[in-house]
Amino acid sequence: MIVLMCGLLAGPAAAAEAPRPSCLTKAEQRAAVAARRAIPLAQALRILREHRQRSEVIRARLCHRDDRLVYVLTLLGSSGKVVNATVDAVTSEYHIGR
Repeated sequence: MIVLMCGLLAGPAAAAEAPRPSCLTKAEQRAAVAARRAIPLAQALRILREHRQRSEVIRARLCHRDDRLVYVLTLLGSSGKVVNATVDAVTSEYHIGR
């Protein structure tokens, strides 16, 4: 309980230090995929599953990061550990733990 409270209190301070990526709405996501500015989410997940086969996707968002579109994914591993991953929505490059 104490750890949870410390995490909640530290959240605003961490948010002030690092700018959060601005994420697209569902309609904006569909438009970006239709305009071929981003790969479909299913393709991004397929790429990620090739490397992390036993992870379950908890959350998926398409966001702007450093003048590009990336899928920001929250994964639940088979061990119960939550991991963040990003998949570039243009080049399909992925990064685990960011």
